[in-house]
Amino acid sequence: MPIVVVANPKGGVGKSTMATQIAGYFASKGRSVMLGDADRQQSSRLWLGLRPAAARPIGTWEVGKGNVAKPPKGTTHVVLDTPAGMHGGMLKDVLQLADKVVVPLQPSVFDIFATRAFLDELAASRKAGRLQVGIVGMRVDERTIAADKLHEFVDSLGLPVLGFLRHTQNYIHLAARGLTVFDVAPGRVERDLAQWESICRWLDN
Repeated sequence: MPIVVVANPKGGVGKSTMATQIAGYFASKGRSVMLGDADRQQSSRLWLGLRPAAARPIGTWEVGKGNVAKPPKGTTHVVLDTPAGMHGGMLKDVLQLADKVVVPLQPSVFDIFATRAFLDELAASRKAGRLQVGIVGMRVDERTIAADKLHEFVDSLGLPVLGFLRHTQNYIHLAARGLTVFDVAPGRVERDLAQWESICRWLDN
């Protein structure tokens, strides 16, 4: 049972967007998915509450305060949305539980600086063979200098950039209805689905 953790110590980088989209992708493939939310803002949990009954089901993974319990039996895929500033015992517990860690990262010097120590720790865990780690550039055009700089920084750590997600209102409008780009007609979100292809391949690997 793969457990995908979405993490970044900096707030406002798109962790909940990434976590809900990944859960939606797994659900679109007919998986039994649980989405947990360890963030006190509970954005992913709120999103689950907005999800229509007609959409492919995604279960709620109850995450206790200060600890992460094992998911219930029968679950095939787990996604965990984590809080900003996660460190210490909780970070250790989460990394021990995770099979894959996705780090949403915006290509600004401030975001990169704030995330550096965390990425160093992930890179060390990856080298030790304990984790698969991937970076996703958020709200960025992959043809820009900013995207090149992000690639340059992440490559220096030995971590892969899985892809880039553009800045679009699609994610905002779909989130307000408890939906993802994998829940609607492909023609409506063609550009976004194309950007997800490389990320999805990595998730399925």
